Amino acid sequence: MSTTITTMKAVHYEKSFEVSVREGPAPKIQHPDDTIIKVTTAGRENMGIVDQVSSGVTLLRKGDRVVIPFNVADGRCLNCEEGRTAFCNGVNPGFAGGAYGYVAMGPHNMFAFPYADFNALVLPAGTRHESSFAFLADIFPTGWHGVTLSNFSPGESIAVFGAGPVGLMSAYSARLREASRVYVVDKVPARLEAAKKIPGAKPIDFSVGDAVDMIIKENGGKMVDRSVDAVGYQAVGSGKGEEEEPNVVLEQCIMVTRPTGGIGVPGLYVPADLGGPDEKAANGMMMMSFGKLFEKGLTIGTGQCNVKKYNRYLRDMIISGQADPNFVVSHEINIDDAPSAYQKFDQRIEDYAKVLIHPNGPLRS
Repeated sequence: MSTTITTMKAVHYEKSFEVSVREGPAPKIQHPDDTIIKVTTAGRENMGIVDQVSSGVTLLRKGDRVVIPFNVADGRCLNCEEGRTAFCNGVNPGFAGGAYGYVAMGPHNMFAFPYADFNALVLPAGTRHESSFAFLADIFPTGWHGVTLSNFSPGESIAVFGAGPVGLMSAYSARLREASRVYVVDKVPARLEAAKKIPGAKPIDFSVGDAVDMIIKENGGKMVDRSVDAVGYQAVGSGKGEEEEPNVVLEQCIMVTRPTGGIGVPGLYVPADLGGPDEKAANGMMMMSFGKLFEKGLTIGTGQCNVKKYNRYLRDMIISGQADPNFVVSHEINIDDAPSAYQKFDQRIEDYAKVLIHPNGPLRS
């Protein structure tokens, strides 16, 4: 006899720098394409076990183990038909894409998501590769996407700015794709240590010198072939302070990349930033050396990751043993510990770098 679940726990945004865990109503089926999953692992990522399917869902069954892209899509618009699911025009009319809380996919015990047949990626049953599979929702495809945006080819050198989860996955993806040299730029000790776990990757600590100069020196006096901005608009300009300089990483990419090379930008930039350091930044604008970009004939690719373009292939690489992105996990917690974990992550203390939440308790084999 099944029991209907009426309430659930969820991480709730209270105000800047403060979250709580609250009880709330459990999700309900609202559309024939909806599915509800019981979440096993969450963060920016969400995966779990199918609990309910609506009448229009034909490819999923109760009990299926699935992972969901952080940006859901309807599978029906022009962009989806062309494989650009991050820019779906149907799920959120008036905006290109449905992400960043559009379907309330933050850490919950359970959640409902739309267009389930199109969005869900079915995984092998059990608990094997749980954390690695969870990263198929976001950071592993996004890291791979950042390298792709740079027009990378095997054998080339690449510099990745930012050793957060996406930056680490960009560097790891470059190694999987046979980069000759990989440089990873950051100043947080725990992140630089994590970069050392990537075979052949060279951490660059920008708190001790100019990142561009250090990379060129390490690269035999040459600029790199490709670069990736995995930081975005909240970049800081030097290792000494914490003042935001939204353009600093793009500038460094332009300066460190060889003529006719390429830059990939999976790092987040926004149309408006109320906390920007000046009026231009507040309106999503910034100064950049476009003349140098033009002079060098650089290409630049930007935008959210089209998760569905990559996730099933990366899943199969994990299953076959060719990839294991699990090395980026720093902590695994239950949902009640989320408020303190968010604070520690924000403050970069106790080596909180990539945290996975198990909202329904520890996994059972």
